[in-house]
Amino acid sequence: MTQWHLFLAFFRVGILGYGGGPSSIPLVQKEVVEKYKWMSDEEFANVLALGNSLPGPIATKMAGYIGYRVSGIMGMINAVLATIVPTIVFLIILLTFLASMSGNPIVQGMTNAVVPVVGVMLAVLTYNFIIKAKGGLGWALTGILAVGSLILIEIAGLHPGILIAALLIYALVEPSKKDEAPTDKSRQKGQSV
Repeated sequence: MTQWHLFLAFFRVGILGYGGGPSSIPLVQKEVVEKYKWMSDEEFANVLALGNSLPGPIATKMAGYIGYRVSGIMGMINAVLATIVPTIVFLIILLTFLASMSGNPIVQGMTNAVVPVVGVMLAVLTYNFIIKAKGGLGWALTGILAVGSLILIEIAGLHPGILIAALLIYALVEPSKKDEAPTDKSRQKGQSV
């Protein structure tokens, strides 16, 4: 039954993820975190961050990892195939149709109408991640990183890959607050005894 649920979850992502990887992310989150509860929001955010730092399409990277985590190698293959098969089929059908109708205002309007929907979906996902950030520092840190990234990429002309690599190195070198918290509590318990 797990294989069937994996297939359905990522097939829906593949079918409804019109607009590429960014439009697929909220759909993957809906299926993996909210519907099937295979991951928590925090785990999903970590997978998303890692997936964004690696080369290749985000939807297939996430499908592969989540499928493997849920059901091993067969789960990985199943989830990746469920993600890419709709794209392959639609690509063949739609490109044939769109090539002959590309000048049609209805087709252009349909394509343009998707952009704001994807923007709203990404904004909602971002808002949910910020809300779930622990402590008041979550908002401040998110704002600082967003403004700093914008300045470095758009104004200073820094390649996004360099920024991502620097943040990954920082995350590996900087000790995690989670690791420190249990140690402090265990010290307090030891002192009070």
